Amino acid sequence: MNPNVLYISYDGLTDPLGQSQILPYVIGLSQRGYQFHMISYEKPERFTQHRALIQEICDTHNIAWHPLTYTKRPPLLSTLWDVYRMKKKALQLHRAYNFEIVHCRSYLSALVGLKLQERGVKFVFDMRGFWADERIEGGIWNKKNPLFRWVYNYFKRKELTFFQRADQVISLTQAGKDEILSWDSLDIKDNKVTVIPCCVDTDLFDPAKITAQEQAALRAQLGINKGDVVLGYVGSIGTWYMLEEMLDCFNSISLKQPTAKMLFVTGERPDSILRMARAKGIDSKRLVITSVTHQHVPIHISLFDWSIFFIRPTFSKKASSPTKQGEIMAMGIPLICNAGVGDTDRVVQTYQSGVVLDTLNEAVYGKLELTHFDGNDLRLGAIDFFSLEEGVNRYAAVYADFN
Repeated sequence: MNPNVLYISYDGLTDPLGQSQILPYVIGLSQRGYQFHMISYEKPERFTQHRALIQEICDTHNIAWHPLTYTKRPPLLSTLWDVYRMKKKALQLHRAYNFEIVHCRSYLSALVGLKLQERGVKFVFDMRGFWADERIEGGIWNKKNPLFRWVYNYFKRKELTFFQRADQVISLTQAGKDEILSWDSLDIKDNKVTVIPCCVDTDLFDPAKITAQEQAALRAQLGINKGDVVLGYVGSIGTWYMLEEMLDCFNSISLKQPTAKMLFVTGERPDSILRMARAKGIDSKRLVITSVTHQHVPIHISLFDWSIFFIRPTFSKKASSPTKQGEIMAMGIPLICNAGVGDTDRVVQTYQSGVVLDTLNEAVYGKLELTHFDGNDLRLGAIDFFSLEEGVNRYAAVYADFN
C-alpha cells in the first residue's frame, strides 16, 4: 500500500501557478495510489473566485485539501504568523493521519518539514529555486536593512540544513543541482537530488486540437491579420522579465517585418507595457495585450510565429525553469531567449527549438532571422523533456525510494 503524503505549499491552489504546477502532479500521483492531504495558502480574492472549482478537482481525485488564508501585512510578521499556522495544521493532521512523507514546496514549507521529519516522516525538499537569493536579487529584501539582512542570513543557514537533512531534494534544473553539489559546505550525494523541470500538460498544449476556424476567429477578435508576423510573449511581467529589452528586440524585428505585431498574453496591466513601448517609439497598434485563463493560453500561443522571453540571468536564476518554455515548445513555436537562466539555453540548443542570445543589444537583434522551424520536432522535444507524465514518473520514483 502506498504511503500517506502531506503536501505543503505557501502558494495557493487557486493561483494560476497552483493550477498549472502543483495540482497536475498531485493528481497524477494520486492516480497511482498515493493518498494526499494538501495545505496551501490562498489569497482571499482568488479563493472566493476559484474555490468551488479546486474543491471539485480535489474531491474527484480523492485529495484532501486544507486551505489556509494567506496574510500579507505587516511584512515578515505576517509570514511568521502563516508559518506558525502551517506548523500547527501540519502537526494536527499528522496526529490524525500518520503521514509517511511530507512534500514541502519551497523554503517556508520546509521549516515545517523539518519538524515532521523529527517525528519519523520522510522529508522531500522541493526547493523550486534559491529562494532567499531570489528575494534579494528581486529587490523584495534589501540587505542594507539590518532586519532583512538577518532574515536572509537565517534562510541561507537553513538552506544548508534543508539540503543536508532532506531525505530527497528536487531541483528544477540541472544547473541548480550542479550548483548545490559544488558547495564545499555540503556533504550531499548526486542521487539525493532529482531534477524535475516545470512540466507541461502536452494534451492541453497540443496544436492538433486547434482548428483553423478557431484561429481565424481569435485573430479577428484580437485585430491580427493572417499575414501579420506575430512575436508572442506569455506570462507575468515584472521582477525577472526584461520588458525593455524584449521591446527593443521587437522594434528591430519590426524594421525588417513591416507586418510584425507583438502579442502579450498576460495578466499584467496594459498601461505599463504601452507606456514603455511609447517611450521607445513603438506604435501601440503593433501591440496586442490580452488576459486569458490557463485553458485558453494554447490557442493564443498557436497564433505566434515566434515567442520571446528574456530573464535577468542572476545567481538565483540558475535554479529557474520557466513554465512557458515547455508550453511554447509543445505548441511547436520557436523561441528567442537569453543565455544564463537555468537549463533554458541548453534545452533550446539540445532540441534546436529557437535562438539563444548571449548578448542583448540592437546590433544582435538586427542580425536575427526569423527562419522556419519544424513545429512537430519542437513538440516532440517538449514531450521528451517537459511532459507532465515524465514529471509524475520522476516524482513517483522519488516516493518509491521510501517504500
